[in-house]
Amino acid sequence: MPRLAAGLLGPVCAGLLVVGCAAPAGLPPPDETVAQAGWSEFVLPGKRRTHYRVVRDRGQFVVRAEADASASMLRRPVRIEPSRLGRVEFSWRIDDVIADADLGDADRSDSPVRVLFAFDGDRARLSLRNRTTFELAEALTGEAPPFATLMYVWDNRAEPETLFHSHRTDRVRKIVVESGAGRRGRWLQYRRDLVADYRRAFGEEPGRLIGVALMTDADNTGSRAAGEYGEVRLFGADGGAL
Repeated sequence: MPRLAAGLLGPVCAGLLVVGCAAPAGLPPPDETVAQAGWSEFVLPGKRRTHYRVVRDRGQFVVRAEADASASMLRRPVRIEPSRLGRVEFSWRIDDVIADADLGDADRSDSPVRVLFAFDGDRARLSLRNRTTFELAEALTGEAPPFATLMYVWDNRAEPETLFHSHRTDRVRKIVVESGAGRRGRWLQYRRDLVADYRRAFGEEPGRLIGVALMTDADNTGSRAAGEYGEVRLFGADGGAL
């Protein structure tokens, strides 16, 4: 793929989630593959693949991700109507931050861990620029990007709760939930109001949730990154597990 096309589509194809896990993920034991648990890997066009595998940590099964100048994700589809959505809980741990990464810079926009959520919506509302970008992404990958993608990310510099818009499409937005190297090497647990975060990020009501993803990438900086993910748990508006 030409470099320009790969650079343009990277953020959009990162929204081709339909990944992750509906509560709980049901991670497979080490003698099974993630595919056997209903997961699939998606390698971004023109990029090398990040290596994902299931390992045991503190008696729990987690996903270990190791990137080497690469960008790919694990994904699994879900289908949850917006009226049923409530909060999400997830956990992760990183070996270290990526020294030169900066989510505010398109040329250095890498992160050692990301949890992504894909939403459906009315594509007739897309701008001409987004429609053109989405059509190109679908032509190259055979999949239509979701209407909107919300990411929770770990950044080097930005304060927690900083909101980033993708540099190439405003249908991908990122909320920083961890920053800097101070808590590297530690398991960290998060609880987020997914609907409220979507409203804040996009200024509109969410559509149907269609996917969840895990993504570790180090392609823009040409460096290495490693981290681990625990289960991603979704809860309804009534507080019950979905």
